[in-house]
Amino acid sequence: MKQSILKEFSLEDRDGRELPALSLAFLGDAVYELVIRTLLTQTGRKPSEISREKTRLVNAGRQAAIARALLQEKLLTPQEEAVLRRGRNANPHTLAKHAAPGDYHLATGLECLLGHLYWQEETERLFWLIRMGIEKTEETS
Repeated sequence: MKQSILKEFSLEDRDGRELPALSLAFLGDAVYELVIRTLLTQTGRKPSEISREKTRLVNAGRQAAIARALLQEKLLTPQEEAVLRRGRNANPHTLAKHAAPGDYHLATGLECLLGHLYWQEETERLFWLIRMGIEKTEETS
């Protein structure tokens, strides 16, 4: 009988630094979308408008732009930069259909960072970085 992969570890047993970068990115991808959906829900817009805005914000190109902005503005701690680089340098074995490889890798780095912050329960920092990244990319677009 197959054993569930969920029995392999518990949150208490793992340090985020021990998790593979792509596992953190997998988690960070979901966290990013949930944060965006949460922020958009607070706007009071119609569901169709929220959906369009979510599509504009949740994609590899936009995530790469956010990562670039956070790096250029020096908004990341040295540890956060290291986690982002670790995710960027991971080999995902796939690429997004609508993103340049460099953007896809940088987006994976951002997702890795967000997964790491979530794992470390640094929710306020996670929300702040996403908000700042969006603000900085809105200024330049």
